Formats: sequence, C-alpha cells, structure tokens
Amino acid sequence: MSGAVYHFGLYELDTDRRRLSRDGRQVVLEPRALALLCHLVEHRDRVVPIKELLGAIGCEPTTGEAALAGWVRAALHAVGGDTRQEFIRTVERQGFQFVAPTTVPSLAVPPPSGIPAATAGAEADHEVIRFSRSADGTRIAYAITGHGPPLVKTANWLTHLDLDRTTPMWAHWFDGLTRGRQLIRYDERGCGLSDWTVPRFALDDLIDDLDSVVDAAGLDRFPLLGVSQGGAVAVAYAARRPERVSRLILTSAYARGQQVRARDDAERDAAEVDLNIARAGWRSQESSFLRYFAAQFLADATPAEWDAFTAYQRQTTSPANGLRFLEEFARIDVSDVAHQVTCPTLIIHARQDARVPVAQALELATLIPDSRLVLLESRNHLFTAGDPAWPTFLTHLYTFLSE
Repeated sequence: MSGAVYHFGLYELDTDRRRLSRDGRQVVLEPRALALLCHLVEHRDRVVPIKELLGAIGCEPTTGEAALAGWVRAALHAVGGDTRQEFIRTVERQGFQFVAPTTVPSLAVPPPSGIPAATAGAEADHEVIRFSRSADGTRIAYAITGHGPPLVKTANWLTHLDLDRTTPMWAHWFDGLTRGRQLIRYDERGCGLSDWTVPRFALDDLIDDLDSVVDAAGLDRFPLLGVSQGGAVAVAYAARRPERVSRLILTSAYARGQQVRARDDAERDAAEVDLNIARAGWRSQESSFLRYFAAQFLADATPAEWDAFTAYQRQTTSPANGLRFLEEFARIDVSDVAHQVTCPTLIIHARQDARVPVAQALELATLIPDSRLVLLESRNHLFTAGDPAWPTFLTHLYTFLSE
C-alpha cells in the first residue's frame, strides 16, 4: 500500500517518507532498520521470508540471519523493545511478521502536477519528501525546497533527503541554493530514501530517474545543476533533452570516469588502487580505508570531520551498493555526447581538487560548445561552508542564472 501512514500504539510510520514518529516526535533509526520496519508493516498480513527482507534492506543474501537479526533488534529498540514479541514475531527458520494492531488513517496523495509539492501539507521548513516512479518501476525520492524559479540538482551519491538538511557536508548547499529559488533535488537510485534494491545503475536509468522527478514536479524547462558524478548525468540529460534544460551548471564534474580517462599504465594502476581501497573500505567497513575516501572529498577537513563523513556514508547506502556506485562511475563516459549540449553552460572547479583533477573541467569546457570555465582556489572536491571558495561559487552561479 504505497504512501500509507500506519499507526500502532504510540507510533506513526510514514512508509513513503521513511519516517517513524512517537507522539509526534521523530524517532531516529538507522536506514536499514527503518527499511526493514517499513517492509514488515506494509506486508503485515504474512510472514516475510528472510531472503525477501535482506533484499528489502539492501543486503546480499550471503549476509545471513545474524546480520538480519541485528537490524530486527534495532527496529524493536526504536519502538520500545519487544520481549514478548508484541510487535514483531519471529517464525523459526522462516522469517518475521509484524503483529501489532495497526490502523491506516490516511494516504499520502501527491498534489496535481501544477502545484509545488512544498505547498501541499508543508511543514515549518516548507519541504515535503515525495516519490516518483522511474521507467523501470524504481521508486525515486525527491524534495522541493524554497520559493521562486526552479533549480534542479541531479542526484549524486552520498545524499539522504531526510538527513542532508542537518548534515554539515550538505546543509550550507541548501541555504545557498534556495536564495530566491525553488530547489528540486532527489536521492539517486540505490541510496538515501530511494529504492536500494534496483536492477541496474546504467546511465540511461539515471536519465529516466531525472525525467520521472521533473515530470512529477510539473516542470517543463529548468536550469540544471550537476555536482561531482551528478555532472556526467547532467551533461547526458542536457544533450538528450535540450528542450527541457535552459542552463547547465557543472561543479567538481567530469565527462569520463577514472578508469576510462586513464591514459597509460601508471594512471590505470592508480585508478585500480583507488578502486581497491574503496572496495576494501566498503566491504570491511574499516574506518581507515573510508577515511582515505573522505579525505579526497574534503581535503581541508579535520580528521574528526573525515570520521563524520565516513559515518554519514554508512547511512546513505549499503556496502554492496556503495561498491556498485564506485565501479559504475569509474566507467562512465559522456565525452561523445557533450558536444550535443546546446544550452549555456557554466563549469566551476577547484584548482587543486583532490578527487577529480582540474584537467577534467578543462576537458568539459573544450567539449561543450557554449561553455565558460571558472577555476576557484580550493582543494575540496565538495566546497565546505568554511571554504573561501564557497561564497565565490554562489556568486558565479547566481550571476549566471540571472543572465
């Protein structure tokens, strides 16, 4: 029952927004435990098999019952414990069933396409998380924030719509990007509040995901912002949908993934080492490996900030999907379609970007006909709130959008 809000005891569970509340106050719950609880509540009329539950929370079948039991315990702890199995019943060697008396008082119905989602039942911060369906049926979470002309940001990995507004890595982006603008953003398939169990991560699927979001938001023509690997998706989308994209902004972006752009054995070896370190980190969840990854995104951050970044990574997606993202984007290549982009394009890049070399910005500026390049003094792949380049980035962006 998609979009239902379920009540049991003192709790309210909105399965579309992935939000658990007790007496109106949000209960913070690890994403996989929350996904498990949502799946059990939605299918409370039956015993849900172990294999199905593992898939629903984005875990490989080989993970086993021990790991699943941990997520069940986390879900039970969030609803006050369950020593008598009054919420979740364990069926030996079969699965689990949600058994608490449950009511469904309302359904979350999206507004007509011409009405901004933020005006329908908006909260104090004027943001409502909604969902669209991509061409292959994948559920994509999106949010509309602020007021004014639209600005669409393509999805990129390391986002979680329900957490990003309060995460130091992203919070200042929303304050900056909603100045006189209505920001439309969404979680990539496989992470955040979008479906984690998906068949493919191909470029065509990512373009379909963006199409589904802007269609659901009722947008015909809009400026498009692509950050990091979201830049490649933005380039491909602007080339394929020129009638929809009025202006294109790319920051920390690239046309070719690390493995594709390697020109010799040394660069190919470096790309493979980088990918192997990331694989080791995601498979083992060892913080020293993941800190290396964090240091490339936030070169000027402190070790404590790297650890916070690492902890946030674990909340955005599963280890299996984390590896899929890294491998897919290492192979992405939009260099053959970049020349088809017809709208004015602004490319902004840090001169000492530790994750994506500035040479990639130069390549984009060469490939895209009506483009201009701005290089900023920074080492950060993602501009931080305290980075002197951050206000400069905003100035260039808004000047470009106002032309």
